[in-house]
Amino acid sequence: MAISRKRLVGILWPLIWIAGIMLWVFVGASPMVAAEDGVILPREAVVPGFWDPRRRPERPDLSRIQTIRFLTDLDYPPFDYAGPDGNPAGFNVDLARHLCDEIKATCTIQARRFDTLLDALDDNRGDAVIASIASTVATRQHADFTDPYYRSPARFVARVDSPIHDVLPELVEGKKIAVIAGTAHEAYLKEMFTEAQLLPYPNAEAARAALRNKDADLLFGDGISLAFWLNGTDSAGCCAFRGGPFLDSRFFGEGVGIAVKPGNDLLRQALNWALFRQWEKGTYTDLWLRYFPISPF
Repeated sequence: MAISRKRLVGILWPLIWIAGIMLWVFVGASPMVAAEDGVILPREAVVPGFWDPRRRPERPDLSRIQTIRFLTDLDYPPFDYAGPDGNPAGFNVDLARHLCDEIKATCTIQARRFDTLLDALDDNRGDAVIASIASTVATRQHADFTDPYYRSPARFVARVDSPIHDVLPELVEGKKIAVIAGTAHEAYLKEMFTEAQLLPYPNAEAARAALRNKDADLLFGDGISLAFWLNGTDSAGCCAFRGGPFLDSRFFGEGVGIAVKPGNDLLRQALNWALFRQWEKGTYTDLWLRYFPISPF
């Protein structure tokens, strides 16, 4: 029986991230970079933090929560994929289990097709969806969301032998930048990098090939997908992140939260409290480094 590409990626992902961790351990962290908010971050082994220690969420009455039925999908590694035993695995799945442990609730995790998740939540087939769903005007019409537990930054990628080490509008005038046509990343380049030469491509594979084949000087796109590509075998070690991350919410969204049924404030508040605790205790950091030896931040 033929194995779909997404399914194959899910099967191979555990091996990919183990190899990536070994590489990160031996190579070490890269120099520091400045994010858009002025925070200085290491270029590769960056762990994002979306919680303000001065704004600690109040602990709700957790005794009222006995079981949390999480819903997820299997087609977005390393966040969600089928493990060797066929059960849900990935960053989101491990995080969900940590949250249940913190709340001291029984945890179940069921996989469904991505496009059915919010409908299943509405039909009371689950209590929460943790499947990398961005909190947007459209999704908030169907669910309430916790505070973001990650955002997907935009990043530039260059070939490892490129003389380009930082990416600012004034530093890449006339440079050819590959980007997927019709995306927020293309719109961002058109507004912010007006003197660069944009090369729109129909899909990610074509844009990445343009960079590998030296038809483009840079590639600009979703940092999560690019980190997965750089850490895998498809890139063949050709390329590396340069500059950024870029987190302009007008283009790249407000972040990814956990969806709960509208009005379920107790569960939403409990998850917010438990997410903060994972960050405060360092559990979130350990989990992030496990899955992202090459960080998208």
